[in-house]
Amino acid sequence: MVIRIGRPRKTLWIAVGLGLSLTISGCSSGGGAGPKEETKIGPAPEVYKVNFDTSKGNIVVEVHRDWAPNGADHLYELVKNGFYDGDRFFRVIRGFVVQFGINGDPATQRLWAAVNIPDDRPTQANARGTLTYAASGMPNSRSTQLFINLHDNSQSLNPQGFAPLGQVIQGMDVVDDLFAGYGEMGPGGPGPDPTQMQIAGNAYVAAKFPHLDYIKKASIE
Repeated sequence: MVIRIGRPRKTLWIAVGLGLSLTISGCSSGGGAGPKEETKIGPAPEVYKVNFDTSKGNIVVEVHRDWAPNGADHLYELVKNGFYDGDRFFRVIRGFVVQFGINGDPATQRLWAAVNIPDDRPTQANARGTLTYAASGMPNSRSTQLFINLHDNSQSLNPQGFAPLGQVIQGMDVVDDLFAGYGEMGPGGPGPDPTQMQIAGNAYVAAKFPHLDYIKKASIE
């Protein structure tokens, strides 16, 4: 499924889930298998740091559970399970956002994209450097995709319910330097098509978009 999130004079396209959902933490049940119960890590620390070791250098995000508890718990679980390792920064729009969170292995992507988490109410502005989950206008649609704000997008994104859960505290220069040469993502633009990324994984982006920067390893500090 492709989700469209609007802002003045620009539309933010986000592909999520391929239409799958399941029962976890009160979410509705649907087709497809999700992560086994033993992968559940439990509540995250009240404050923790995620180090994204990328092809351009390290990016460190400080996550605050009281900003967005459901999002913070889910990110902690995803990082602990290695979900973001090898993932591409598939959408880099200068002055807007850097978007990532589609796993390079289609089987792993299907597994985790099936897990939607309950919404958090925005308590922080979508200021430059904040980390926020992608979502649609539908309730409880957050899954694995995230974006880092490259600009203060609070006036457009906060009213839509986007809830920041962390802030880049190191490596914002790395974020600013991520490869942006492919432009807007497909199918509306010439860049990577997130639906094809979910279907074909890193083989698709390696063949057609070889210059995308990527996460070598994400870890909890």
